[in-house]
Amino acid sequence: MSIRHGLLALLEPGARPGSRLRAEFQTRTGGAWPLDVGQVHTALGGLERDGLVVQDGVDEAGRVLYALTEAGRVELRAWFARPVERAAPPCDELAIKLVMAVGAPGVDVREVLETQRRQVAEALHGYVRRRAEALARAHEHPEELARLLVLEQLVFQAEAESRWLDICEARLLRLTRSERAEAAEG
Repeated sequence: MSIRHGLLALLEPGARPGSRLRAEFQTRTGGAWPLDVGQVHTALGGLERDGLVVQDGVDEAGRVLYALTEAGRVELRAWFARPVERAAPPCDELAIKLVMAVGAPGVDVREVLETQRRQVAEALHGYVRRRAEALARAHEHPEELARLLVLEQLVFQAEAESRWLDICEARLLRLTRSERAEAAEG
């Protein structure tokens, strides 16, 4: 996730303090990727060091305001123009868990799969419910569109994970049957 670029996008309309950027980021993403204040200030420090933002005074509460530089605007436009690379997928804990469970003594891989399937079903139900709520409000509240886009992604990811779990289970069953058949023949 590019917190840096998200902050640049939020600064495009004008200078803001870090706390407001944090709140706007969480509102835009529907709370799917919570940030703490430390993450925001660390990212802002890096952006300032790289010449993409500058401190631009303080607000009435004495908080430092940050503003985009011209280099920041150029970087933001370049980010919007670049596709997101999928060449090196992130390390996935579930995939690692399943890989390690296969052949691990005392571990029933089907139980691991079923436990995950229940969690995914619960998460999917919650995402679908929240998506329906966002859809109902989207016409009256334009900010709901951003939340709706995030929820759509979460729904599709949960559906894909559910399908992948089904495939893993089917493959496991086929291989287990094959191993039993070979053992019976041998």
